[in-house]
Amino acid sequence: MLTLLERITADPVNDDIDALVDLVALIRPSSPAQGKLAAANVRMLVQLLKGNPAHAAALRHYLLHVLSIRRHTTVYTDIGILPSYGFFSELFRRLSYRILPPAIDKLYLSDCLDRILSVDTDYQWLQAIDARDWQALLDVIASGATHLRTGEALRTDQAAHRLANMELLEAIQTLSHRISAMGLEPDLVRIHPDLEKFESPFLVQNVEAHRFLDSALRRRDAADARATTAAPPENEATTPPVDADHLLVMLDQCDSVIARIRKKSLLLGTTVALTYLLVRLTQNIERLRRLLLLVDVTPSAVAQPWTEVRRQQTLELAMDLAKAHNRKYAIRELFTANINLLARNVTENASHTGEHYIAENRREYGAMFRSSAGAGFIIGFMAMLKILASYLRAAPLVEAFLFSLNYSLGFMLIHLLHFTVATKQPAMTAARIATDLQTPDSRNINIESLADLIVKVLRTQFVAVFGNLVTAFPTALAIASVWISIKGHHLVSPDKARHMLADIDPLSSLAIFYAAIAGVCLFLAGMISGYFDNRAVYTKMAQRVLRLHGLRRLFGERRHARIAHYIEKNLGGLMGNLFFGILLGTIGTFGQLVGLPLDIRHITFSATNLAIAWVGLDFLVSWQTMLTSVVGILCIGIANLLVSFGLALFVALRSRQVRFTKGWTLVRALLSRLVHRPLDFFIAPKIGVKPE
Repeated sequence: MLTLLERITADPVNDDIDALVDLVALIRPSSPAQGKLAAANVRMLVQLLKGNPAHAAALRHYLLHVLSIRRHTTVYTDIGILPSYGFFSELFRRLSYRILPPAIDKLYLSDCLDRILSVDTDYQWLQAIDARDWQALLDVIASGATHLRTGEALRTDQAAHRLANMELLEAIQTLSHRISAMGLEPDLVRIHPDLEKFESPFLVQNVEAHRFLDSALRRRDAADARATTAAPPENEATTPPVDADHLLVMLDQCDSVIARIRKKSLLLGTTVALTYLLVRLTQNIERLRRLLLLVDVTPSAVAQPWTEVRRQQTLELAMDLAKAHNRKYAIRELFTANINLLARNVTENASHTGEHYIAENRREYGAMFRSSAGAGFIIGFMAMLKILASYLRAAPLVEAFLFSLNYSLGFMLIHLLHFTVATKQPAMTAARIATDLQTPDSRNINIESLADLIVKVLRTQFVAVFGNLVTAFPTALAIASVWISIKGHHLVSPDKARHMLADIDPLSSLAIFYAAIAGVCLFLAGMISGYFDNRAVYTKMAQRVLRLHGLRRLFGERRHARIAHYIEKNLGGLMGNLFFGILLGTIGTFGQLVGLPLDIRHITFSATNLAIAWVGLDFLVSWQTMLTSVVGILCIGIANLLVSFGLALFVALRSRQVRFTKGWTLVRALLSRLVHRPLDFFIAPKIGVKPE
């Protein structure tokens, strides 16, 4: 390190950044987790500079010269802020740059950071170093100004200071213009029409920014005039200085508008583009607010050193910029910044749907049983149609199409008849539970109320599964028995029947793993349903359908209106069932094509397969095989429910940024309920009032 300082002292007016790169490399520890070692290296550098003031003066002169010949604006306006490309374009850009990095332009400081902070984990050890160590380093470098006072050094100091402030002012102007432009985007105006008015805070902040910039430039010119003993500008005494207070107030109002837009988007829907725009707008506002606190118009940093507050804010901004630079091609950060709000809207729609899957009293409990029983009856016929489709011996893709068509049409029919498939409930009820958990730090959650909600969900899930099975099994049994009377042979051969029983054996087959895959499909179907519900609201689907004059002539005005409103209200459910059927119908074929053990097992279809196989073997099945099959069906159902519920709850919690820390307290409350009132987990009370 001493050798490097001597090299810098020998040639402080050097345009190259090699010495700075080497200095950072000497401080950088071998592992990003070794923050203490990095701090020790910084303290060693401080001691070396204190021991030789000439080295401190040379290092200061070198750093100022390196900074004075490069553009800083992009560091403040681009690093850590999403570009205007859009989500998918930015995703592709980051993926491509991770494979083939972009070219470096040495004129820009932001590009030079690629060499200075060349390791992606540099920000970790930088942040691990105590702020006092950084401030000590800055102090000792600044003290070098008193030891090298040549004319060239003074000119470099003043030029660097003037350039830094000009770059800050340009960055403030750029950010302000961006905020104004984004504040008039049609997606924002559509949700908040008041933005088109002249008093929009996004427009007013730009006016205040120009007033502040004009005042800052006048003060800087006046300071320069005084420093050169020239006459001050004529309007210096008559024009009062303009501080940033009014601009900061307008930025606060911009934040309030963004908060209202996000709240409205929960009701009016959102898109990836709108979510990306809101995140980018928030980042620009926050960066502008931070830069306003760093502007200085004095002619020399030596003449008026920074206050402790400004130094701390500058250091914090530097650390944030270092992290943003190191993570600028990271995919995870892009998704984290954009997907949470979109997932929140998707799961919010699922949460509203989940209200209908919670039975509060005996009447609703009975309605859920009837609804699920109707679905089980239809699934019995769907199982028969799948077996018949398999007998066609069609090509794999054709067979997958037929299976998907059977599943999709069947599930959509179930939805149209207001029936319920039990395994589709978890994706909806998980979002409903996450809504109750949405409090700051989970501190104000009523555990008893939450436990009561979970008990209601469990017993509703139980009766829904029971309703599916209690009709699906006898329906399939009746279909297989009637088939013999009509066709004179079994619906399935004995070999096929034994194969169907083997498929639901939890020990000798991959039934539970396949059931977990089906759980993932159930989760995806719930998310797809929420997405299209959100899309229907955002695009005002009913109004769009009402513009189809052909449908009006075909069905009449009243029926046309009913169809339009039905589509807007049920688009999510229909599309969720459509894609769920496609997933179930294609997973097995996809596994065959790629040679992977991929298939699905669904509790209700497994029950119908057991019934059909039982008839196919003329009921000559040992009790051990029947017991194994029943246990397998139960294990398949548990896997279906746990996987779909777990994934849905995880996404719902993440989208709401909820961290639940009272898990054991909740478990104890549920166990207490199970001991004292076990029937509550299976049977609803006679009297119950559903909350509004």
